[in-house]
Amino acid sequence: MSELVVDGRLWGKERGLTRRYPLICHLLDTAAVAGVLWDRVLTDAARARLAGALGLSEGRLRRLVSVWAGLHDVGKIIPAFQVMARESYADLMDDAGYTHAAGVEREGFGHDKATQWALTSLFEAWGYPVSRSVRRSAHHQVAQLLGGHHGCVHRGLEARHLRDREAYVPELGGPGWGAQRVAHAEAVRRLVGAGPEDVVRGPLPAQVAVAVLGLVVVADWLASQEAVITPRMPVEGWAADDAGLEAHWAEAVAVAGGWVAEAGLGVAEWPVKAFEEQFSFAGANALQASVAEGLPGLVEGPGLLLVTAPTGEGKTEAALHAASVMGRASGASGLFFALPTMATADAMHARVAAFAGLNVAGDRALTLLHSMAWLSEAYAEPGGGEGAGDLVSDVGSALVAGRWLRGAKRGLLAPLATGTIDQALAGVLPVRYNVLRLLGLSNKVLVVDEAHAYGPWMHSLLVRLLEWLGACGAPVVLLSATLSGRSASSLVDAYRRGCGFRVPSEVAPVYPGWLYVSGRTGAVSAPRAVDSGRAREIEVRTVSVPRDAPAGSEAGRGTAVVGELRPLVERGGCALVCCTTVAEAQETYRLLRREFPQLAAAEDGLLLLHSRYPAARRLEITEACERAFGKPGEGRRRPPVSVLVATQVVEQSLDLDFDVVISDLAPLAQLLQRAGRCMRHDRAGLTPEEGGRAGWVGVTPRLTVLEPVDAQGKARAPKRWGAVYPEALLTRTSRLLHEREGEPIAVPRDVQGLVDAVYAEDFCDRLEGAAEHDLQERLDAEHLGAVLAEETLAASTMINPPMKMVDLAELSRDGALIDEALLTTRLGADSERAVCVFLQEVGAVTLDPEGTSPVPGWGRGGRASVAQAREVMRQTVPVPGGWLRGRGVAQEVPASWGRLAALRELCVLPMRRSGGGAWACMVGDRSISFTSEGLQVSR
Repeated sequence: MSELVVDGRLWGKERGLTRRYPLICHLLDTAAVAGVLWDRVLTDAARARLAGALGLSEGRLRRLVSVWAGLHDVGKIIPAFQVMARESYADLMDDAGYTHAAGVEREGFGHDKATQWALTSLFEAWGYPVSRSVRRSAHHQVAQLLGGHHGCVHRGLEARHLRDREAYVPELGGPGWGAQRVAHAEAVRRLVGAGPEDVVRGPLPAQVAVAVLGLVVVADWLASQEAVITPRMPVEGWAADDAGLEAHWAEAVAVAGGWVAEAGLGVAEWPVKAFEEQFSFAGANALQASVAEGLPGLVEGPGLLLVTAPTGEGKTEAALHAASVMGRASGASGLFFALPTMATADAMHARVAAFAGLNVAGDRALTLLHSMAWLSEAYAEPGGGEGAGDLVSDVGSALVAGRWLRGAKRGLLAPLATGTIDQALAGVLPVRYNVLRLLGLSNKVLVVDEAHAYGPWMHSLLVRLLEWLGACGAPVVLLSATLSGRSASSLVDAYRRGCGFRVPSEVAPVYPGWLYVSGRTGAVSAPRAVDSGRAREIEVRTVSVPRDAPAGSEAGRGTAVVGELRPLVERGGCALVCCTTVAEAQETYRLLRREFPQLAAAEDGLLLLHSRYPAARRLEITEACERAFGKPGEGRRRPPVSVLVATQVVEQSLDLDFDVVISDLAPLAQLLQRAGRCMRHDRAGLTPEEGGRAGWVGVTPRLTVLEPVDAQGKARAPKRWGAVYPEALLTRTSRLLHEREGEPIAVPRDVQGLVDAVYAEDFCDRLEGAAEHDLQERLDAEHLGAVLAEETLAASTMINPPMKMVDLAELSRDGALIDEALLTTRLGADSERAVCVFLQEVGAVTLDPEGTSPVPGWGRGGRASVAQAREVMRQTVPVPGGWLRGRGVAQEVPASWGRLAALRELCVLPMRRSGGGAWACMVGDRSISFTSEGLQVSR
């Protein structure tokens, strides 16, 4: 018979249930789930790593994790929580044991904070180590960790708090409340099978604390599902005596495995397969063969692989093969393939699914993770409602929990995932439930594509994430087409620091090639250069254009574009014109439509692609581009003559092939990316009708760079470009191109040297004129200032690396959580999402100008369905926030959209047909118009 008797009247769950669920039942359910998560979601290597870090056996740590999970809600044994069930609370107040100071039941003291306060004293009584620094004492640290089960770790307590708890937190109630917290805790410990000897020996390293808290959170929410609780509701008259508790625990242990399996959680396995067995195409290229042959001999546990190679060299297949080798050697539980954009993530999702179907065993649930993933019909859950997997919780946490289970935070816990890089980077920002992201990544292979594509803000976050993953023992694969040696060193050394190696390394990446970093020894392998099957020389020519001439004017830039394109229009071929801004792309498109009317009239003769189209229309144009300019094959229809005018959206994700590429001046890495779209695929032996090239274009790729110059003929960025690119990088690129004038760029031989030269610290030493030298120094200083500002913001915002984390509250910045909207690809991009609605003459309001698609839920109450939300979101357009300043009531969403988070934040643009037949609306002092060229703004 247990010494303390658990009071079954104390409740833990109520919403959505026929009656209240006893708290002790929920605690035992959660403890049982935690044990299953330890067994089935962590791999052998992960369990050994966690136990080893604490100097405990795996069995002992499993018992501790189960006990801790079972104690997460003991803070609900306080007046302020129990009073939310008035009838039950009145019954407690009739019991003389439940005394408390007057009014504390009305204080709104959170039960998560109560958990931290209550367990600190409990763990001290259980014999957890106590040190002079409370925040570094194990008894407080574990209590603080469990108090963070709602996704926010609270500020650490101080010695003075613990000396006089009743004075500081009378909200905990009198002795009777404390006795019940102890009774519940003792019951959980006894039933789990833990004893007085099951204690930690010291504070938990940060990476261990994060994993444990993540497991507790997952266990809590799995045990909180209505479908879990309803069939386990005790019968009327159930007693929380030893027999009743033992029976409930036994059943929880028996069924918890099913809850975990139904959630899709588990461990992927990596069967031994040669590269040739993993892919359907015949034979590995030089890069793939080098990785396949050399990597297995270097891998002896966790580590980092850096692959640098041009686009089209098969880096994706090399990465997937490497992930299987590294995952098997390190005992990783799965894979997350992270990409820079939603479009690249969507495209990669199918490739990872195909790879997993053939090459991954065990649990293979695959998620797609980005802010718009729910729009995908293929990815949407059957039934699709937001209520799927409804949770039962107390009044304060229902909304947050529901969003977590249905959102991206849970997605990283799946064995396999693809998504945008921000889904991983959120783990090192003080956002709610960041520990779930870190838990999900801590034992996966993380593949980061386009590692060169991130600015200082995102790069700083990636550096911090690599420190955490190194400490967690997670393998990492970094892929890049144009990565400077300095950036490569910062990423490699971040991972090494996390692994415990503080001395910087000497990293000199080769191009194309790869290198490997051992997580066990910190050793960096000698870079392995490989031959490229796509070696070629690119003819680069600069054409000076007046920087202040309008982009689409027939003078200056317009004349240059038309002149470059005329031979192609007359003789045949396909060209890309890449513009810096959407407005310039639209102006250039209009100019070409005037100059080459026959081109505009032909099917796919003149195309325009940028980000300021409704999502559905942009997808249509993208698919048309892939048919017209994609890799030769079935379903392709390459036009005899065609020009695509586009923005930077063509640099990534789209496998397009042109005969000629014309680009505005851009940083050298971006120019090389665009040049990679020139003669990308082999069309030898094909006639123009079959998708071959016109004979006059030859076999040498050609890139024409339109260089904006001032009155003195020096490269200067037009003001209309704003801050798209740092002007310092533009002028440096211009200088390097002029130094090589008449000399082709050999790809890949020259790429690494050129990329490093752009960022060289001694760049100004090569400038001869004092004026040019001074200008470059000024521009460099401005660029450095902007970089430092972003790096400083990152340093002041993101959480500390694990080796420097003293107080677990640093995970949540002492409760000062930030908005995840900070995670934009370019910090300060100031972008919002709008949707055009068209006010038809007959009074109808539609999503299309033709008037065929009524706006779902317009003018009605109720709640829009998920299917209706998808329909609306497919017509949304990202626009600069400045366009929407001065918005008013007319731009607010209808009431029926307000209950769905995705629709609630939209800006509605009510379009009316103007005198000329165009559609437009006023927002403040700006006129926003909708045309076949996308959204445009004027004042």
